[in-house]
Amino acid sequence: MVKMKNIVRSLFFTRDASDDELRRLIDSEHFDPLFERANEVRHLHFGDDVYLRGLIEFSNYCKNDCFYCGLRASNRSAVRYRLTHDEILQCCDEGYRLGFRTFVLQSGEDPSFKDEDICQIVHSIKTKYPDCAVTLSIGEKSYNSYLAYFQAGADRYLLRHETASDEHYRSLHPQNMDPVHRKECLRNLKKIGYQVGSGFMVGTPGQTLDNLVQDLRFLQELEPHMIGIGPFIPHGETPFAHEAQGSLQRTLNLVAILRLMFPQALIPATTALGTIDPRGRELGLQAGANVVMPNLSPVRVRKLYTPYENKICTGEEAAQCRRCLERRLESVGLHSVVSRGDYPGVRR
Repeated sequence: MVKMKNIVRSLFFTRDASDDELRRLIDSEHFDPLFERANEVRHLHFGDDVYLRGLIEFSNYCKNDCFYCGLRASNRSAVRYRLTHDEILQCCDEGYRLGFRTFVLQSGEDPSFKDEDICQIVHSIKTKYPDCAVTLSIGEKSYNSYLAYFQAGADRYLLRHETASDEHYRSLHPQNMDPVHRKECLRNLKKIGYQVGSGFMVGTPGQTLDNLVQDLRFLQELEPHMIGIGPFIPHGETPFAHEAQGSLQRTLNLVAILRLMFPQALIPATTALGTIDPRGRELGLQAGANVVMPNLSPVRVRKLYTPYENKICTGEEAAQCRRCLERRLESVGLHSVVSRGDYPGVRR
């Protein structure tokens, strides 16, 4: 226990640790010192503030066939949908009324949405709500596509690298998907000037402690503004249907480690955490997270956007979801703020 406290203390002051020390922290069952330090760092940089992002899942079509994802192209049982331009704006109207100042537009990699479509949607939101940030999470695109979205007004882009190990990446994806290209996309996004988010899943089939250390090292190299991680949750219509889900404890340990390594990062307490444990999001916040992403999508489509099964909050209206989250934040001594919630010191 003393050794663990010393490792945590060193990580707190230096923002780094040896590979062996990181493995020990990731796999630790003595998590109190880790969480205490992570909370200290979160409070130092953000106080008791938690940023709310309004999530709009506007299409569940995807051209990819990732082995872990229920949106995969070969899932013939999926009921597909796309929101129209006007429906997306209606979601933003409701979100703005409820106090959201960041809208996260997320979808599978849907070829039906051309670059000009995305640019028009982003431009419409930024024109109507210039005080809001627009985040895109729509997958791998070309440099020129990313640049066009940025010029249209997009502020942030989320693209999880999923795993930094090329070998592990290839075990989770079909042959046409390239881990080198995915990392290059993230570098292009940073080069253009986005606030960039990356991240990975915890507990995917075949994942090792060394893989997770590789993830942390890649993030050190990338220096993202946002880091999203969550436990792997199997979906019945994928090749990984019968695999075990990721560990809650290991995921929380990694949230805390990330807070210590990246003190100013915007780290969400993910819906996946809340799916595997009724208080998963609260636990994520207590481990150092400082963002939550309530769903602003129309209720009629929420149950259709299922990268994993048993996803929570699929039946709540936006206002109901907001009130529920407020109560949950208050239960752990935190509160939401009406703010864009930019990375400290970075804003267009």
